[in-house]
Amino acid sequence: MSVQRQPLKETNNLPGKPKDVAEGAKAAGADVASSRATEGAKAGAPGVSTTAAPGSSGSSFPKGSPGNRWKLEDFDIGRPLGKGKFGNVYLARERASKYVVALKVLFKTQLKKAQVEHQLRREIEIQSHLRHPNILRLFGYFYDETRVYLILEFAPRGEMYKSMQKQLSGRFDDATSAKYIRQMSDALRYCHSKKVIHRDIKPENLLLDAKGDLKIADFGWSVHAPTSRRATMCGTLDYLPPEMIEGNMHDEKVDLWSLGVLTYEFLVGKPPFEAESNNETYKRITKVDLQFPGHVTEGARDFVTKLLRKDPNLRISLDECLAHPWILHHNPTPTPPLKTN
Repeated sequence: MSVQRQPLKETNNLPGKPKDVAEGAKAAGADVASSRATEGAKAGAPGVSTTAAPGSSGSSFPKGSPGNRWKLEDFDIGRPLGKGKFGNVYLARERASKYVVALKVLFKTQLKKAQVEHQLRREIEIQSHLRHPNILRLFGYFYDETRVYLILEFAPRGEMYKSMQKQLSGRFDDATSAKYIRQMSDALRYCHSKKVIHRDIKPENLLLDAKGDLKIADFGWSVHAPTSRRATMCGTLDYLPPEMIEGNMHDEKVDLWSLGVLTYEFLVGKPPFEAESNNETYKRITKVDLQFPGHVTEGARDFVTKLLRKDPNLRISLDECLAHPWILHHNPTPTPPLKTN
């Protein structure tokens, strides 16, 4: 099945004012190598640095034009932020703007060996065009002979999964879970309005910014599918919906199922259909063998149950998620209307 896409372009949209990101870098103990970067950290506090980023009106030659592309020398590289299957992520500062970013470094040999070049291309195409407060920004990318570099928004509080593990009970309470799920629902509503299906929702793919708000960070399995129906199996086992396991066509409603699984994991500390073997997990998912521990409240149970329906058409919509009593009880402020521009 073909997927319509925009032609791949280098996007270079580093903001002119660092605001919370640079401040968050300081709070996270950022230690960017070189004295120039250290000075930049001081200058990067909100309202202090107003240096225009390359590509803005303050730059004579916008980055991305022939002969003036991003290069590694444009950044001061700091401490490692994490390791991935195909490379590493580093704290970095763009030299001209003093803007703190996360620089994801991917090795071409490993990408080719795993045959995921097309997946990376799709990830760049999709994430670079998304603009939502709960979606991590992809500001741009560049490459050299051996590596591909992604310039990403820096999320100072790190991985959602690690934050959950650090809780005394290994799970989030009702109020925290409802906050994150409201933000997730709103971000997915935006994605779906752009005909983007995420397909790999899980705590490991979520980050927390300086204010403690959720950021969807990984779009490696996402797809831009204007025709809506797909048949590929992808994503993480514990989060796979019945229609994917059974090899049926699927659409954006796979994200509704995964949202239900995510809510359950936030509240319980583990996915709902976890089992000793993959086959047993598959069976539990297809049977929707859903069981709640005693501490899960009635409101939360109702919310999860209405998402974890085998028939995709019976799952509540994202608008209904945002209007659910459990969400509203912990998030009294109404969610703003969807903006599609």
